[in-house]
Amino acid sequence: MFDSATVSERLLRTIRAQMSAQGRSLTGGQGRGLTLGVETAADAFVRLVADPACDLGPARAVFTRLGRTEFREGHRVDALRAILTVGARDLWDYLTGLDLPPRLLYGLASTLFGFVDTLAGAAAQGYLDEQESHGRDWDTTRRRLITLLVQPDPPGATVLQAAADAARWPLPATAAVICAEGTDGANLSRAAGHGTVATVIDDATVMIVPAPDTPGRLTHLGAVLLRRHATLGPTVPLAATRESYRLSRRALRILPGAGLLRCDDHLFDLVTGWEPGLMDRYAATWLAPLAPLRTPERETLHAWLRAQGQVLATAEALHAHPQTVRYRLRKIRQVLGDLLDDPDARLHLQLALAHTLPTAS
Repeated sequence: MFDSATVSERLLRTIRAQMSAQGRSLTGGQGRGLTLGVETAADAFVRLVADPACDLGPARAVFTRLGRTEFREGHRVDALRAILTVGARDLWDYLTGLDLPPRLLYGLASTLFGFVDTLAGAAAQGYLDEQESHGRDWDTTRRRLITLLVQPDPPGATVLQAAADAARWPLPATAAVICAEGTDGANLSRAAGHGTVATVIDDATVMIVPAPDTPGRLTHLGAVLLRRHATLGPTVPLAATRESYRLSRRALRILPGAGLLRCDDHLFDLVTGWEPGLMDRYAATWLAPLAPLRTPERETLHAWLRAQGQVLATAEALHAHPQTVRYRLRKIRQVLGDLLDDPDARLHLQLALAHTLPTAS
């Protein structure tokens, strides 16, 4: 009825035209692969017509490899299927021109289009398998890049450039680090966009934001992280990314609340809470002389220190009468004596009170 060589030759002419329409050619590695695919498909189809039970495994394997190659070369998942569809239509035109009996022609139609679906499915599976494998490799390259940027010892320029090239990440002049609760780094990276890369380090997502001071970028990130506990380290030169990471990571542990919190807005809390328990010890030491004083007197002392010794400003801050403030200050001076006149002691007292008073700010 027909032979595989005739079918192959006809299909190659048709597919060459389809490839040209896609801006591609049958030369090179992919071209040789497609040529092999056409020859394999033609031979398998001829055998399938002769024996519907024949094994299509080798043909499926060829098209699975073609699907993988399509992904590696950056083509769309439907590009190979489009080529198969055009080839099937051309083969159908050829078959209908052979003056075959209608019943045989109907059987060939069913065989042909079922066969094309089988090959297209194999190609799609290969494409998806390669995409998944590439995704795992992509995660690895991004993780290596981020690890290099946040590790204690800064990488050399050559090493960093190689890692950035592998991750297809243009090195920015400045960057900032966001640490966020959760381990869905890939999703956050996609939502953040603008070249943001992310990975998971120690059960938290670490995002490197290039050129964070670009207008609108932080507003967008705030919207992305609106319901997430996340912290933004300061903008730093790329070589100092580690410092932004350290602040952001510590802030994630110390600062409460949802949404994107900027470390630069909470530096006092970061300084006083950096080493767990240390500020408690500091406050206990400096506030020990205040043991005889009640909470209202401690609040008055804190407000007075913040107001730099101005009684009226202290009274306004406390919503109290100035005479009440003066009365409390006399009691405080009886307890602290000359410490109130020592600038260093006043600073220590203010920090200690800010740490311990529930309403201090």
